[in-house]
Amino acid sequence: MNAPQSHYDSMTQHATTQVIASYSTSFGLSTALLSRTIRNDIRNLYAVVRIADEIVDGAAGPDEAPALLDEYEDEVRTAAKKRFHTDPVLHAFGMTARHCHLEDEHLQAFFNSMRADLAPRQFTADELAQYIYGSAEVIGLMCVAIFFADHKPPVARDVVEEGARHLGAGFQKVNFLRDLGDDSARLQRSYYPRHLTVAQKATIIADIRHDFAVAEPTIAYLPRGARVGVRAAYGIYQRLTDELEAMTPEELLTKRASVSAREKALIAGRALVFPAK
Repeated sequence: MNAPQSHYDSMTQHATTQVIASYSTSFGLSTALLSRTIRNDIRNLYAVVRIADEIVDGAAGPDEAPALLDEYEDEVRTAAKKRFHTDPVLHAFGMTARHCHLEDEHLQAFFNSMRADLAPRQFTADELAQYIYGSAEVIGLMCVAIFFADHKPPVARDVVEEGARHLGAGFQKVNFLRDLGDDSARLQRSYYPRHLTVAQKATIIADIRHDFAVAEPTIAYLPRGARVGVRAAYGIYQRLTDELEAMTPEELLTKRASVSAREKALIAGRALVFPAK
């Protein structure tokens, strides 16, 4: 590789690092605990996912969003075919897509879910399950592709992928509850009913706990360079689930569950000391 190419590649990696730093302290902390190569690829994936989210969440005007999302989907799904992109995020993602052999069907499923967010709607149970698959479970599957790009899984790959799907689904359901007030009022999206009953909320919490219970044992099968960061993210979202469980349905509409920086640091520290437990 010549010096200009190497310098440009490095610059684009800095760009995707800035994206995650600007939008998510939790995932920013978790990715900092990954090995360098895995960390770079995860951040490159996160950056394109974040930009797609921003297109449908209001950064683009409502009249422009559908066409912009179509355009961005085409750019992302073909990014691996071009060695050079003038867009630094697409350039970095293209490197990851090639190195990790990300599957186009997973990217297609993701953008299908993003397209479901373009207009206000209430989701049926079946629609919500399909939405969660595309918006969260396939992200877990692409993370597995990244984690094992240079490693062989110690167990059947479908075991690890099942855990990744449940972990992604659990994270997404936590985010649905955390953002219940904003999603329903500002974005007019009803992943869950705006006015949850106590019983409905308890059912959702139990569903999240089930997802985490299925996912947790499979974290031990990840390469060490991935395991610590994933365990930290898992610990943070477990703590968020505790916070959500303690809130009333009414509080979910006016408060957003959070974990303090100090507690996140403690969770990350435990993940470093006990990466497989």
